[in-house]
Amino acid sequence: MRIPSRTFGPLLTAALAVALLPATAHGSPDPDTGPAVHESGGRVVLDAGDYTVSVPTKGDLSLSTARSGRTVLSTGADALRFRSGGTWQHATGLTGWRWQDGVLTLTADTTAPGARIEARLTPAADRYRLDWDVRGAAADRLGLTYDLASAGHWYGHGETSTPSGGPYTDQPWPLDAGQVVHPGFSPASYQMIDPFWYTQSAAGLYVDTGDPMDVSLNAGHDGLGRFTVNSGDTYRATVFVEDTPRDVYRDYVGIVGKPLKSDATDAQYAKPLWNSWAQFYTHVDQQKVLDYARDLHDNGLDGHTVQLDDKWESNYGNMTFDPKAYPDPRAMSDTIHDLGYDFGLWVTLWINLDSANYRYAADHDYLLHDAADPAKPCTVTWWNGTAGIVDLANPEAKAWYQGNLKKLMDTYRVDGLKFDTRFFDDRCAPRAGHTRTDYQRLGTELADSYDLQGAGIRVHWGRPAHEAGFVTRQIDKGTGWNSLRAAVSQNLALSTIGYPFVETDMIGGSSSEPPPSKEVLVRWAQAAAYMPLMYSSTSPVDTIDATTGRTVDYDQQTVDLYRAAIARHERLAPYIQDQVRQTLRTGDPIMRPLFFDFPRDGASYTVTDEWMLGPAVLAAPNLTASAARDIHLPAGTWYDVRRGRAVKGPVTLRAYATPLDVTPVFVNLRAPGAAKALAALR
Repeated sequence: MRIPSRTFGPLLTAALAVALLPATAHGSPDPDTGPAVHESGGRVVLDAGDYTVSVPTKGDLSLSTARSGRTVLSTGADALRFRSGGTWQHATGLTGWRWQDGVLTLTADTTAPGARIEARLTPAADRYRLDWDVRGAAADRLGLTYDLASAGHWYGHGETSTPSGGPYTDQPWPLDAGQVVHPGFSPASYQMIDPFWYTQSAAGLYVDTGDPMDVSLNAGHDGLGRFTVNSGDTYRATVFVEDTPRDVYRDYVGIVGKPLKSDATDAQYAKPLWNSWAQFYTHVDQQKVLDYARDLHDNGLDGHTVQLDDKWESNYGNMTFDPKAYPDPRAMSDTIHDLGYDFGLWVTLWINLDSANYRYAADHDYLLHDAADPAKPCTVTWWNGTAGIVDLANPEAKAWYQGNLKKLMDTYRVDGLKFDTRFFDDRCAPRAGHTRTDYQRLGTELADSYDLQGAGIRVHWGRPAHEAGFVTRQIDKGTGWNSLRAAVSQNLALSTIGYPFVETDMIGGSSSEPPPSKEVLVRWAQAAAYMPLMYSSTSPVDTIDATTGRTVDYDQQTVDLYRAAIARHERLAPYIQDQVRQTLRTGDPIMRPLFFDFPRDGASYTVTDEWMLGPAVLAAPNLTASAARDIHLPAGTWYDVRRGRAVKGPVTLRAYATPLDVTPVFVNLRAPGAAKALAALR
């Protein structure tokens, strides 16, 4: 094999004499030295100053990224792979390289006869662009493969699909601690996801695409991360090379945007939202909702809103109350208001085929069209039947839909809405001139014109979703301990891909399983008290077992401990509101892993059941049935709120006693906000 580096010697010499790159969020390379490329020791090395990327001149094409002489990210087997004619192929030996105008261009043979890879690396401060194409063959999928172990532990992604029940009952933290197998990883996915991953070594990967992906991490325990775009177009990625994981996060939000505002009010941060779903599921009616609201009120279970979830419509998409179940919905709304709550409704853009509005919408071209047959409306099967989807890219369709909402809200004194389902489905075709990601923007714009009552909305993958500042509610969880633990780690994942205003799924879970045990319900409420918002449903007074239809009564201690968790969260509200304002300035998450604040603390990278709430509060609730737990405290001076004493870290507190009325929490005495946090927690 011949590496024609000598051919490009004059270009390299000239390139090194000038500054090569425009300014970025982190500035530009030093104009005196700048990035440089050389070949030695059987490798082509791109030296960007703070980091290097090296490529072997023999063997299969691979990329190894190092910072301060330490490898922080390396590709794995079949590093650059593609599918052509239904068969997977990959890049083999390097055939040439060229450094020109600040871009290192690599060419390589492949396992497909007559096909080659052209990859372009464009260095900047703390990151480089990696763009590559297949030449000489028609490819319909392109993918990168990384060796997970080369970068330490992996994080990011969002809500994970896993063989162990994710995203509903499993969320690996870190990702490589389990297995992630996520086909259909897409802007249209119902799961909250972004094509962004970051690592313990402070490397990161952002895949810049609007196409669906297939993503896997450690699938079959193979130790590999595969990030495949389901398109033959240019693969576009940014690789971050930073000092800490938090720096990688900040680089990422510098690209996709940080919240410009928060859509939740101060009251919605301070008090829970009570939603009917897990309390009744679809076995709900006017009298049940009123009894629910009165029980909450009479037992001192504070909240800002009672929200009626699914199964109030006569047919899905009609936007009219079922007259049998709701004989006087305005009176129901008035009573809820008289109890001191706002009133909200669950809504969707999905119109079932048996709805009167379906025929009207289809006749007026208000529905998305089918991807396979654009001459007809797209139909999708969901948990409530078969439906069409209102096409928000059609201004007339949007106006019609919003007109129906206005009539509904005005008639029944509805203060806000919970939007559910997706704004687009991959079985549908975007309207002419639009893309999948445009529907995230269109959905964002629609939802942003209403009070979402702390229920937030599930939009993701792009600047509009990040900048809107919506509360992010998780996908439905089960009602057991595993779901509580998944809810915690999922909040950490969502917070650190750029959605900082997080809440778990409804406290106690909501997946049509038997109600949570007393212990799970209480521990979930205690954990949620140390998160930005509380999203409640299952009443600690009593609830309905969806599997039997029978009433489940909780005891007075359950009510008392749930009420105490709400009170603790309300006392923390001024501190939390300070963190919201800080997030609007910096984009930093409020609820975050310990290593965001203590990146040199190696033990914190595998802590799954503790988190920082802002810089001063470390929450360590018990997420198991055990009567005690170990607690890791990083370096610093920590005030143990429960025991009323200071503790020097780093230290692990062994077998810290956690009877059901105890939630361990610590205040970093030297952190900003410590005084306000102490005043709330003592």
